[in-house]
Amino acid sequence: MKSHLNIQKGGNKLPEIINHNFKRKKRQTLSVTDYVQAILSGNIIVLSQAITLVESNNLEHQKVAQQIVNACLPHSGKSIRVGVTGTPGVGKSTFVETMGEYVTNLGKRLAVLAIDPTSQISHGSILGDKTRMETLANNKNAFIRPSAAGDSLGGVARKTRETIILCEAAGFDTIFVETVGVGQSEVAVHSMVDFFLLLLLPGAGDELQGIKRGVVEMADMVAINKADGNNLQKAKASRTAYRNGLHMFPAKSSDWTATAMVCSATENTGITEIWKTILQFQQFTVKNEFFDKNRNEQAQYWLNETIQNQLKYRFENHILIKENLGKIKQQVQNGEITPFVGAELLMNFFFE
Repeated sequence: MKSHLNIQKGGNKLPEIINHNFKRKKRQTLSVTDYVQAILSGNIIVLSQAITLVESNNLEHQKVAQQIVNACLPHSGKSIRVGVTGTPGVGKSTFVETMGEYVTNLGKRLAVLAIDPTSQISHGSILGDKTRMETLANNKNAFIRPSAAGDSLGGVARKTRETIILCEAAGFDTIFVETVGVGQSEVAVHSMVDFFLLLLLPGAGDELQGIKRGVVEMADMVAINKADGNNLQKAKASRTAYRNGLHMFPAKSSDWTATAMVCSATENTGITEIWKTILQFQQFTVKNEFFDKNRNEQAQYWLNETIQNQLKYRFENHILIKENLGKIKQQVQNGEITPFVGAELLMNFFFE
């Protein structure tokens, strides 16, 4: 037996879902002066918007960003910049959060710039530092900004350096740059910070942690993290081994003697000692005039890096290069011409 649904027409009309009188408000466009004044007053929302412009690949955004960065430059430089690196699983984010809570309790204003690796398969961000540093993210004296590294390490490193300038202009006197891990990014980060901190796991040698000798050599301090529970004795043994090993490296141009310490970010031990050592480094290098000299050399380094990146970008986007690159690559692959002849042909196209 079939049932029938009878629909009766009612006298009341349902209201329309669409509001034809609604007009979307246009986002207010800020001038460069507006951006700069807001950043100098410590406006975090505008600071974040300015960093987004710095990170943008849009040419118009880049022009505005450069004007903002240049205007903020005279108001920057009054901070201690600390690079934090270490192998995956060493507890970098936990360490940064614990250290961040410690320094903000001392009255410092902290900006954490986390260079976030991008998956080459999904092109998605792997790290989520704002979610992993939940306590620090809610700290009114802390600012966390993850940056996707993408395909160009040089590009993200340059943008991170410019972000440092904006954060310093906004009144942040302590900058932590957390890197993706031990690898090529460490060289770039080392060239934009004052103090370079390498976090290691207890009881594992360099070969097990995938650490290159050059990364250890760059470190101003080696900290053995997770020095708690059953790991404490192994951590102390690792500290002794690294203290002995660090003396084997050539003397640093800063004349600072690198050391090794133990800490536990989860147990909040060793954090005070590490921060005191960072301040001692700052006082030591300011006194022997290395601090400013190093920053000047870093500025020269990034001038050269930016020139190379700009030349590469313009070369790859030149119309004649785009038209001929595939053909010349094929000729090189087929053995018809040498790579050097191919490069010469492309350079001729570029300079036409």
